[in-house]
Amino acid sequence: MKVVAVTACPTGVAHTYMAQEAIEKECRKRGYDVKVETQGSMGIENELDQDDVANADVVILAVAIGIDGLERFEEKEDKGKVLNIDPSEVIKHPAEALDTAEKL
Repeated sequence: MKVVAVTACPTGVAHTYMAQEAIEKECRKRGYDVKVETQGSMGIENELDQDDVANADVVILAVAIGIDGLERFEEKEDKGKVLNIDPSEVIKHPAEALDTAEKL
């Protein structure tokens, strides 16, 4: 399974990167391909390009604020392949978040 994600929190520090780590760790545990873009205090890092999004089976938006480039995910959203979740939930319960994403 190929997973792409964006993480972002209001301050752009702790939760942004903790959510990234939680998603990556859980995906590696499951043997999934994963790429996580962060939109934090350092700006956009590890930016997802259109091919990343197009080839993904599911998109996880672990965001608590508006993000740049949301339009990249419209096609996946239309197909019901986007999980919108609060970053703190991904940090606390990464397995449950990935279980939910698998069912999309």
